[in-house]
Amino acid sequence: MASFANIYTHRKVADTASKACEICYRPSTSVMVAPENKDFFYVCPAHLKDKGFCSPIIDEAAVAAKKKKEMDAEVERLKQEFEEKQKKKKEKESAKEKEKDKDKDKDKDKDEKAADKKEEEKKKSDEAAPTPVEEEPRVFALQKTFYQQRIEKKRNAEIAKRNRERLQNPNLFPQVPKGFP
Repeated sequence: MASFANIYTHRKVADTASKACEICYRPSTSVMVAPENKDFFYVCPAHLKDKGFCSPIIDEAAVAAKKKKEMDAEVERLKQEFEEKQKKKKEKESAKEKEKDKDKDKDKDKDEKAADKKEEEKKKSDEAAPTPVEEEPRVFALQKTFYQQRIEKKRNAEIAKRNRERLQNPNLFPQVPKGFP
């Protein structure tokens, strides 16, 4: 009849399509959608954090894959940094040998150190910039009472629809007797 899984996906809609939250009746752009669009309702994002309303369903495999991907990216970034440092080290050594041969001014050495410091500061600021943003869960399971409420509401809607169809059917009502009594 009106049974569907207790798995709801959180989705956002446009501000112009916002409707009243099922809990507090404030306008909301967040929608909870059941699989195959069998059921949906609007809810405030604040209610999604309430453990008495719903609990997030965390996909462990996806979390592990995401962590692995982040670790691989971090390893690759560190390898690149190491290679760049080794390259700069070799360049410095070759520059120092040239300096000794040519007896260049100390000003250039100071300029190189200042440039190196600027590059290091830039790298540090780049490293500090990408802070990992914690994504909110997208899949939820409603608590038992709220889930039962949704099933009851869906069932009542189906019964009302069936009753409307029956009332529109002319064969539902008895016909007027045609003969004399």
